[in-house]
Amino acid sequence: MRNSPLAARRPRIAAYAISLACTALVSIVAHAAGAASAPAGDDAADQAVVSVQTVRVQRAVIAQPVRAYGIVAASASNLTTVNLPYLARIVQLRVQAGQSVTRGTPLFVVQADPAAVLAATQAKSAVTLAQGELARTQSLYDKGLATQSQLAAARKAAEDAQQALAAQSQTGVASGNKIVAAPLDGVVLQVSAAQGDQVQAGAAILQLAGGNGKDARANVMLGVEPSDAPAIHAGDTVTLHGLSTSLARAAADGHVVLVGASVDQQSQLVNVGANVPLGQSAFIPGTRVSADIATRSGTHWVVPRAAVLKDGKGAYVFQITPQNRARRVAVVTQVENGDRYGVDGPIDAAEGLVVSGNYELKDGMAVRAGGGAPR
Repeated sequence: MRNSPLAARRPRIAAYAISLACTALVSIVAHAAGAASAPAGDDAADQAVVSVQTVRVQRAVIAQPVRAYGIVAASASNLTTVNLPYLARIVQLRVQAGQSVTRGTPLFVVQADPAAVLAATQAKSAVTLAQGELARTQSLYDKGLATQSQLAAARKAAEDAQQALAAQSQTGVASGNKIVAAPLDGVVLQVSAAQGDQVQAGAAILQLAGGNGKDARANVMLGVEPSDAPAIHAGDTVTLHGLSTSLARAAADGHVVLVGASVDQQSQLVNVGANVPLGQSAFIPGTRVSADIATRSGTHWVVPRAAVLKDGKGAYVFQITPQNRARRVAVVTQVENGDRYGVDGPIDAAEGLVVSGNYELKDGMAVRAGGGAPR
């Protein structure tokens, strides 16, 4: 019997079907293997360890500095003008501008005008005469030879003479040469008269700038931006710095004694007066200085600026738990001082604070601290 064409093709069709089945099986196995391996890759990513650097953190007093500029001994309340209440001639000057003096140091020698000396002498004579007239009138009154009004007039004349003498005595006028001494410790800021000058009553002869630490008045006048003035209060610490190259490393500490309540029309700044004990420092009167005023002083967590991050939820830091996991801690920045922040928040002093590598961290991520332990 002759074979049909269909019978001849059957072996080839069977072989082709077997091949297709094997290919489908291999594809299914490969797909299943890929699906099984994908979660393992994601888990590996989640288990990535980030290397960070940490520091110890502690609570301490920190303040926010306000920068100011000014001049030493520029406060009007700290200046004392030395003058005389009578006409006189300067016989000799004992000091010069810039000289430091103590209370009682001779400043100059004067000679009162003859007319002023005569007035003082006449006042003394008037008292002697009035007292004698009062005694005579009292004797006559006792004998019935003077009236009550005459006695009252004599008493009034004696009282007037005493008051006139007291006024002359307060001027300190005297015949001959007189030495005028410094009324306080300070520095001779300006000499307005020269030797041999005739000075009028009340005219300034020289000006003293006080402020040796015993005087509580302002001896440094500073200017600050109006926006910074509300944060400054009497008692805040002030640190002076020199503006010149020679005083670049010089510093002196004091405190604020007054804060202006208005803007100076010339400088457009708010005036702040400070009392800084200068002693024998290089900050002599007239020295231009800068100053750091410590405001908003308080006790906070003191952290490096690099440790504080911000996002939509606010400021935060990362700490490292004993299990070497990153822990996100929300904080509130209270004070900014250079490269340090004063913050408040649930910070643990026993855990290291991340200062490098924190941008890569997420809460709960595994970490490896540089050096093996918090620094």
